[in-house]
Amino acid sequence: MKNIIVITGGAGFVGSNLIKLFLKKTKYKLISIDNYSTGLKKNHTKNKRVSYIMGDTKNIFVILKKYRKRIKTIFHFGEFARIYQSFLNMSECIDSNTIGTNAVFNFCLQNKIKLVYSATSATLGNNGKDKNLSPYAFTKSKNLEMLENLRNWFKMKFEIIYFYNVYGPGQISQGKMATVIGIFEDYYKKNKMLPIVKPGNQSRRFTHINDTVSICYLAWKNNFCRHYSISNKQAFTIEQVALMFKTKIKFLPKRKGERFASALTNISLSNKIYKHFGEIRLKDYVAHFLEKHTK
Repeated sequence: MKNIIVITGGAGFVGSNLIKLFLKKTKYKLISIDNYSTGLKKNHTKNKRVSYIMGDTKNIFVILKKYRKRIKTIFHFGEFARIYQSFLNMSECIDSNTIGTNAVFNFCLQNKIKLVYSATSATLGNNGKDKNLSPYAFTKSKNLEMLENLRNWFKMKFEIIYFYNVYGPGQISQGKMATVIGIFEDYYKKNKMLPIVKPGNQSRRFTHINDTVSICYLAWKNNFCRHYSISNKQAFTIEQVALMFKTKIKFLPKRKGERFASALTNISLSNKIYKHFGEIRLKDYVAHFLEKHTK
């Protein structure tokens, strides 16, 4: 009986929230694999149905050997996931997004396990040319190409979900892997000027974590082998977001790999992308944050 769901990166921001949703909506046993490069033990959910394993995805055949016949689905969220940092740590990015991810693909293929893969909007912009802006975007785009080939060669089953600047409770707010909204919240609470990477008019579609994991669950439940995207209908520039916090800002030098906009597209490599839009508005989220942290 296949009664196990595996989440790589299950101690991370998206993975930990997905685990909570699956505990609420299903009766499956859940296994998290995380190397804790960005995942945190404080994100663990204490529940007898959840097991947490510390390890790298490149070792997935060893880690999951005794479970392989009972696994129904693997959600692969445990990848290196920052654009600028992929220039500074390219070997780590490749180790995770190429070596580790291909191990996950092969494990699913050999054991006939359905895969749900987290893609990124960073691979879609500028008519596909943005995929070459950074090691991160490049490795993610090559993983999409590999999955399409695995479908054609071996009829591998998978769902692909494109994420757009996910934010919300549990996001990383400090350190080199922090997210934009997380950084702004942290700086605001410390009464420091909010940092904006020049030029500041880069636009993004910020999507709340609850909306994001809901589409992950929907894609898994529907089981249609499709490409999905979850974003917000409204895009904001980074400067516009900073100004929502009603405090002082400062500009940082331009960085490599910056995309001008988060692109929405109708077509993936070979499939229509089924677009979904989040219900939670960034303006409402920030307003609520300010109410809780009035200076």
